[in-house]
Amino acid sequence: MQWRWPVDGAVADSDGGIAPRGPVGVWRATIWSIKGLRAAWDYESSFRLEVYLFVLLAPVAWWLAGDAIERVLLIGSMLLVLAAELLNSAIEALIERYGPEHHVLAGRAKDMGSAAVFVLMMNVLLVWGSLLGPRWIAALGAGAAG
Repeated sequence: MQWRWPVDGAVADSDGGIAPRGPVGVWRATIWSIKGLRAAWDYESSFRLEVYLFVLLAPVAWWLAGDAIERVLLIGSMLLVLAAELLNSAIEALIERYGPEHHVLAGRAKDMGSAAVFVLMMNVLLVWGSLLGPRWIAALGAGAAG
């Protein structure tokens, strides 16, 4: 038996089609993404703080990186934090939609989303420390010797 695309509306596209979205669909997805970024900015103080840090640290990363790969690692690690914060905020908004009463699974989901952001923040420290730490140590050693 050969696998076939579902025809009962189980496809992610609203029209049930399997063809590529095309320019109009890409445009709509872009608008929805901008709305999501705007909502995160308007309602999530953690997201705003992380954006401020990104705006501050991305130029520093660009300047301190030795090559393109280091730039991608330094800046990309911070972008991952922003993406995780967006997902965490989406989880929290969905849980809040169902009311303020405490449920153990809702609390667990919120804690796990927060943990994902924390793990990626630790990744930022690891990447920045691994790439820039040896240079700072060498510079401090050269300054102390001179």
